[in-house]
Amino acid sequence: MDYTRIHQHVQAYLSVDQIQDAVHFILRTFRLDHRNLESVEIRPSSSSSTVLLTAEGPLKGRQKVYVPSNLFQFNFNLVLNLLAHELLHVRQRDPEFFVEDKNEREFQAYYEMLFHKVFPQIPDAPDFNRKQFAQKALLYYSRMEAQGPLQVKYAPQRMEVQTLLDALE
Repeated sequence: MDYTRIHQHVQAYLSVDQIQDAVHFILRTFRLDHRNLESVEIRPSSSSSTVLLTAEGPLKGRQKVYVPSNLFQFNFNLVLNLLAHELLHVRQRDPEFFVEDKNEREFQAYYEMLFHKVFPQIPDAPDFNRKQFAQKALLYYSRMEAQGPLQVKYAPQRMEVQTLLDALE
């Protein structure tokens, strides 16, 4: 993939204040779109130094992804990873792929941001962010029932995350 060309295309959308169109272009280009996505909505940015995206909607229902108006002021690879995280949540809430436990959903989403198993076309975020993602993945793993079925299921991935985190520190 020619990331420079894709980034230029996104900048063209942004030059005419078409944030939603830029997001939809990314979703199509990086094959993130999913039938359970109802819409992408723009919300005011809460801060110039933090970025928050959310997937909202009923469990097993169609989801809206909310992105801040300043989304594209952040590192492009970080933006791609954040969008992939939310689109994984959209998939997880689809009745066909439903993941009930919130800790499992979040662990899967942060794991995806580190290892790109579902969306291999997404590039790595900067190491600073990857370290944060690894810490969050481990946090959600720790919130699962101790030695319960989910911790047992995700023990190998937890080790991958810990190994990566150790390498990043």
